[in-house]
Amino acid sequence: MSIAEQRYRIAIDRGGTFTDVIANKGSGKPEDDVVFKLLSVDPKNYKDAPLEGIRRVLEIFEDRKIPRGEILDISNVASIRMGTTLATNCALERNGEPCAFVTTKGFKDTLLIGDQTRPKIFDLNIQKDKPLYETVVEIDERVTLEDYSEQSPFRKTIPSDTQYTHEGRSGETVRVLKVPDEIEVKKALNTILRKGIKSVAVAFMHSYTYPFHEQIVGRIAKEVGFTHISLSSEVSPMIKFLPRAHSSVADAYLTPVIQKYLDSISQGLTNASNTSIQFMQSDGGLVEGSKFSGLRSILSGPAGGVVGYSRTCYDNNNNTPLIGFDMGGTSTDISRFGDGKLEHIFETKTAGIIIQSPQLDINTVAAGGSSILSWENGLFKVGPNSATADPGPASYRKGGPLTITDANLFLGRLVPSLFPQIFGPNEDEPLDMKTTEKKFIELTKVINEDLNSDLTPEDVASGFLEVANEGIARPIRALTEAKGFDVSKHTLVSFGGAGGQHAVPVAETLGIDTAIIHRYSSILSAYGIYLADVVEEHQEPCSIVLNRGDNTHEINQIFHKLIDKSIAELKKVGFLDRDIVIERYLNLRYEGTETALMVHQQDNEWNFEKRFTEHHKREFGFIFANKNIIIDDVRVRCIGKSNINVQCSISEQIRDFREHEPVITNKTANFYQNVFFKDKFIKTPVYIIDKMIPGSKVHGPAILADTTQTNVIPDNAEATILKSHILIKVLNKTVVQENVINSNDVDPIMLSIYSHRFMDIAEQMGTQLRKTSVSSNVKERLDFSCALFDPEGNLVANAPHVPVHLGSMSTCIMAQAKMWKGKLKPGSVLFTNHPDVGGTHLPDITVITPAFSDEGAILFYVASRAHHADIGGILPGSVPPNSKELYEEGAAIYSEFLVKDGIFQEDLVYDLFVTKPAQYPGCSGARRISDNISDLKAQVAANIKGIQLINSLVSEYKYPMILKYMNAIQLNASNTIKKMLGKLVEHFNTTKFSGYDYMDDGSKIVLNVNLNVAKQEYIFDFTGTSPQIYGNTNAPKAITNSAILYSLRCLVGEEIPLNQGCLSPITIIIPEGSILNPCDGVAVVGGNVLTSQRVTDVILKTLNIQADSQGDCNNFTFGTSGGMNSKTNQHYEGFGYYETICGGSGAGCDSWRGPGWNGTNAVHTNMTNTRMTDTEVLERRYPVILKQFCIREQSGGNGKYTGGNGVIRDIEFRLPMKASVLSERRVTAPHGLKGGEDGERGENTWFRKEKDKIINITGKNTVDVEIGDRIIIKTPGGGGFGQTFGENKIE
Repeated sequence: MSIAEQRYRIAIDRGGTFTDVIANKGSGKPEDDVVFKLLSVDPKNYKDAPLEGIRRVLEIFEDRKIPRGEILDISNVASIRMGTTLATNCALERNGEPCAFVTTKGFKDTLLIGDQTRPKIFDLNIQKDKPLYETVVEIDERVTLEDYSEQSPFRKTIPSDTQYTHEGRSGETVRVLKVPDEIEVKKALNTILRKGIKSVAVAFMHSYTYPFHEQIVGRIAKEVGFTHISLSSEVSPMIKFLPRAHSSVADAYLTPVIQKYLDSISQGLTNASNTSIQFMQSDGGLVEGSKFSGLRSILSGPAGGVVGYSRTCYDNNNNTPLIGFDMGGTSTDISRFGDGKLEHIFETKTAGIIIQSPQLDINTVAAGGSSILSWENGLFKVGPNSATADPGPASYRKGGPLTITDANLFLGRLVPSLFPQIFGPNEDEPLDMKTTEKKFIELTKVINEDLNSDLTPEDVASGFLEVANEGIARPIRALTEAKGFDVSKHTLVSFGGAGGQHAVPVAETLGIDTAIIHRYSSILSAYGIYLADVVEEHQEPCSIVLNRGDNTHEINQIFHKLIDKSIAELKKVGFLDRDIVIERYLNLRYEGTETALMVHQQDNEWNFEKRFTEHHKREFGFIFANKNIIIDDVRVRCIGKSNINVQCSISEQIRDFREHEPVITNKTANFYQNVFFKDKFIKTPVYIIDKMIPGSKVHGPAILADTTQTNVIPDNAEATILKSHILIKVLNKTVVQENVINSNDVDPIMLSIYSHRFMDIAEQMGTQLRKTSVSSNVKERLDFSCALFDPEGNLVANAPHVPVHLGSMSTCIMAQAKMWKGKLKPGSVLFTNHPDVGGTHLPDITVITPAFSDEGAILFYVASRAHHADIGGILPGSVPPNSKELYEEGAAIYSEFLVKDGIFQEDLVYDLFVTKPAQYPGCSGARRISDNISDLKAQVAANIKGIQLINSLVSEYKYPMILKYMNAIQLNASNTIKKMLGKLVEHFNTTKFSGYDYMDDGSKIVLNVNLNVAKQEYIFDFTGTSPQIYGNTNAPKAITNSAILYSLRCLVGEEIPLNQGCLSPITIIIPEGSILNPCDGVAVVGGNVLTSQRVTDVILKTLNIQADSQGDCNNFTFGTSGGMNSKTNQHYEGFGYYETICGGSGAGCDSWRGPGWNGTNAVHTNMTNTRMTDTEVLERRYPVILKQFCIREQSGGNGKYTGGNGVIRDIEFRLPMKASVLSERRVTAPHGLKGGEDGERGENTWFRKEKDKIINITGKNTVDVEIGDRIIIKTPGGGGFGQTFGENKIE
């Protein structure tokens, strides 16, 4: 090794609480490593933690004192590598660089509207993240795509300058509608500059393929003096306007802060010309400081952890995939590594910002060491709130609450003598066991009084850890299962400060038998940064068909261009050809779908199509044999190998070591301490890791620890000590024990665990359904729900998908269970959508599967409900605005076998969906039956997943215990609802509430609520509601059940299991033949999407909780029918598009929950929460131009608290077609409460280009639009609350 190579190497990970440092003199030998931690923020002692870390390294290596504040001479340092949470903290704390957002005219509110969903469906006070920009400017420019993918057959337009069409970077033909006026652009930019803003983000529609308008603005911005310019076409050249716009703003907001920080680092260093200073990006690759951007640094630290465990723990000899389990103070990061390469995703949401750039697939969950422990509504709750670093856990001596860390300390699972003594006012005291013990005793007293039980404080602390472990396991399971992998076939790699205390029980919960802990587990992110490679990555949008042989040459040309560019950059920083590895990727999807998969080329073979179909089959469960495969992006990742050696693989280490006899604990343990396992304290040996002989085995119970990590080995596991790792084997599964004296008693710990387990089943079913469905309604708009029911059809767990499904599904399952009692057998699957048996509207089809015992008794039902895009009827989309009879809305299925004796009944489905609906006058059968069949099979697959999970649960816990807790979880929900209603009565000092509202057609919805808490009688009486109508706003009874369940769940205001217990205390009275309980055969499609919203508004305002929200889903559809081309004699398929449009939410009222609140602008409210299709995707798929999508200012009602504003959505049509609107609140305004003003009514207008006239098409109508016509939908605002007295209006 040369003198030059002997220079120091330093890697630093600056985290939120601690900064981790690892350094080596240059020998590369582990024994020469220097490892330490320091506080990330310690202003009394140093200004910057990384510089302080470098100073300490130099002191150690050069054996000399270096005063703090002195500029550091790094001439002996070969490389400094860093990861930082700076960008993440800026995003969370909103203290980045002031910036402006420049965008296409009509889209200034893009980031405010987002995808129109609300983050938490049960929060009435909807909180949306504020945008990062200070100001926004619209530029009058516009391009669109000339062709659309839904045309049949597809044809590509040849670009022509005379027709204002050009070929975009992706190969798509772009039509230029308006070129930006440079004089106007300059004026707009100077206006921004005068506000003192010097960083600007530019995002124009379709700039991923046509960047020239953005480049014009970028050039002018540079000329007038902007210091940072972020063009979305450069920072994120991928389709989807919303995430690309978010990304450009994030870059403008964060990168200047990053660059200022890098400058401050540079100012603290001297003689750095021969030192490589690099930073870890979110994609797991290093980059030179000059190229380090805020956009790509969001996951800088966690990415180091993934690189760390992938490089040190993945064994190429057996290729067992790994799950990374990084449990830190405030949160836990989970990830997966398999196939020997890092796996990237290209769109995530962090701190409310959608990031569209390559990043490792790292999921952050709530539970970390500082997650707060609480007792709420009879359940043990862990998180999601965190004590963070300040005040921190109770044991940190800052007055903090009880946390996971405190539970581990109290139970002896931490070793205080090895913990740094940095607590107390002088930061020189140990962890505070006395305060921790006192708080657990106090909490235990409260729990025992609530339950009339005799739990010990140790039982309580242990229970919280069990609940935490179950809560951690859920997202890990979801992460792996969603990708089509069996979680039990992985090895768990634990790291982070708290990981070692939880690794074994989490692995056990997941069915994993092996866990690995690296010797640098507490600083593994820093070690990963130390080991990482330098990466240069480029990609280009594309629209080429892959499975067409003559395109291979064109694709390769793009590859070569990107490879040459990447290699040139790596050579600039000293890499030779032999050190560069090239990875080629194509981002592929089936034509007509929007779910793309990034596919890596293997073995330098042209095997993209084969690998794509394999990946698609594994992840989604199906392939399309006859569809073209479209290339969305060509991507190249060139890796400059660092060639830093890691120790030999784990299997090699095991083979090299002579098998040692198991360690004799009483002779080799360093000391003992009492540790609580199961139900008692056990005298447990503690081993100092550095003093253990490699090859030794330790049987649990034991603790393996040093000054940076504590690893708990329970009695059902054993640990093998290797040179660089601890290998833990789970020998057998822990026997589950209830903490009760009487078998009829309910263990609150088990109750909390079961609530996780039941919900996990429903969530995994939802994941399976979304994966395997083909329609955009399910896969992209998320218009589906999955749930678990008891043998009578009572709801046990419903994943929070679409609110209108919540209570209605149980009505449906109860009816089917009663109808088929004693007649079903294994291999049976039912399906139904009929409003008389719990259906909501016909497009929502419910698939029901019973789970049987070995004796043939039904144990559970699982069900999935999904909105099918078309099921026949008088109009494409099966949401006709003017239907009068049920048959006009499509296929109506009362109860049929979808699967019988294990055989899918495809002929019956065809008959019910195609043949029968077409027999009615003016009606068609389902227009894309293949999609219906595919989605029905996806629903069956989701139910099968649920059955498998139920069978696993039964084998683990036995059915009698499951049944007991299934009933207990419903009773818990029931008691919580009663408790909440008692608070409501006490606050308003009345037991009777009444309210009403009118539909636009004059139908009246009346509600009288009588809450007799003393007698526990809770009555919701809709007597007085108008009769059913000769129209489609009739709402099946199940919808009102859903509205009540949703409203009650919202009023609880806390996380509780959502099940039948929420409704069990309630008596619901709905007159037969009314609009809320119609007779057989009437139209109901509007009842699901309109009346449901009005019923919810009536409930919430009757109870004095909230003024009216928009009370509407604003359903909009357009499309064409298929047919035969008379010129070519070719059959062509029609197309249909369906969307719901957001509006304003109502202002909240002062109540026992606290003060009221302002309504939220532009958001889906109450009974729906479906996503809006991205504008660029919309225009790529359909022949339309979205002219405007913005907030409708001043449409919310004024008051002490103001209602939220609605939106304006303006769509222009490029071909003749039918367009339909099904909406409400066009006559009756959303009402304010207690003197608050009404919100604005909605309005639907049709601009007819040929006649140059605007026509009001009212709330429910279908029109035949021509080329150039526009439909403009203005959605209602929310009502205000309270009178405004002078300055009393709440801003």
